[in-house]
Amino acid sequence: MPITIKNLFRLSSLLFIFPLSVIADDNKSANASLTPEQLYSPLPADVVPELAENGQYSVGVKTISLVNKSQFDVSSQTTKDRKLTVEVWYPSSVNNESAPTSYNDVTRTGIPFSIQAQAYRNSPVINAKEKFPLVVLSHGYTGYRTLMFYIGEHLASHGYIVAAIDHTDSTNAEVDIKNNPFGGFVSTLLNRSRDQQFVLESLTSTNTFIGKAIDSERAGLIGYSMGGFGAVNTLGGCYNFTPETTAAFTGVSNPEQVSSLMALLNSCAGGQYKDVHVDTKWKAAVAMAPWGGQHALFNSEALQNITTPILYVSGNLDDVSGYEGIKSLFEQTGSESKYLLTYQNARHNIAPHPAPTAAKGSELDIGHYYEPSWSSIVLNNTNKHFSLAMMNCHVKEQAEQCKYLELSPDSNQLTQNKERAKPWVGFDHRYSTGMQWRARK
Repeated sequence: MPITIKNLFRLSSLLFIFPLSVIADDNKSANASLTPEQLYSPLPADVVPELAENGQYSVGVKTISLVNKSQFDVSSQTTKDRKLTVEVWYPSSVNNESAPTSYNDVTRTGIPFSIQAQAYRNSPVINAKEKFPLVVLSHGYTGYRTLMFYIGEHLASHGYIVAAIDHTDSTNAEVDIKNNPFGGFVSTLLNRSRDQQFVLESLTSTNTFIGKAIDSERAGLIGYSMGGFGAVNTLGGCYNFTPETTAAFTGVSNPEQVSSLMALLNSCAGGQYKDVHVDTKWKAAVAMAPWGGQHALFNSEALQNITTPILYVSGNLDDVSGYEGIKSLFEQTGSESKYLLTYQNARHNIAPHPAPTAAKGSELDIGHYYEPSWSSIVLNNTNKHFSLAMMNCHVKEQAEQCKYLELSPDSNQLTQNKERAKPWVGFDHRYSTGMQWRARK
């Protein structure tokens, strides 16, 4: 299929873009009366990966607003302040009278829903001697900041501060695909990595409610789909848009405009520097189903110069980001510590929380969450396990935790020479099936 703006949106599941005719303010009032639904039920520890178990801390959550001043705005073609809404999870002091909160949002077609949380809204930040590293969480196009709330809560329970971004112009509540289907995509290309870097700088260098608790020198990054596209750039994987790909993914045909956009898009490390210079705070990243590799949108030399440890996660049937494209990113990345986790028979929806009831009335909505061959709960638990392994090993530099990343290529415990292979480290016998693992040799 040729790269054209028409074909970009041809597939029904591509990039999570669907008709939406709601307004953010209306969503808040509509969601206020919803009863939160529980998406997870308890499972025996024997069937859950070891690092998917909750940590020692209670978890607080707070919604904050950040403003990145004087940024180029695609829609107005002017410079204006870019506002971001961020959900922050953190280790918390919780009293017995507190009750867990909920997360409210809308499906791709605008149906409101509410999800039961394990975190406590606006509870106090724990008063601890240690400081907690930051992890930035970045959704796809379109999405919302709590799409991977299970990772945010989980890492916070293990001693991290997690900041999940609502990427402006790129959320379910903003993109009206029916009337303006491509309205948020150019902004997404330009801002995904910039938002990630800005949130890192804001939370580690400014006076915020978690300022006294945050480790200002160590951070991790987790991005899904377009969030993964941004994450690779944030670590130094410079974009390599050509006139053809610039025109295809922006819808612009005028050669002068294409040239200007190409220069704007071809940034390195979030566009914060003229040359490749990655913020040293980034110690590890997880790129889940990262988009862009299938279209060669990254500079090969820059990928080879990436040094930050990174875990790529993909389904081998990914029909949005393309498995071959994700493998090429893994193979070209120069990091000494790099890994590729593959879910066999999975497509693109390997990261979202399970579908809420509101999404189960149509393929358009449930297609944001549903994996035909996998349980979302199994995927979520496995993502929690490996995300924590990456952060513990490479951000906190806990050497004993690196064993969870030292795995055999196949998880299926196949019998060889009449001997059944051992399960992957952290998985119980019989419960590590359907996955493959690659690491730098």
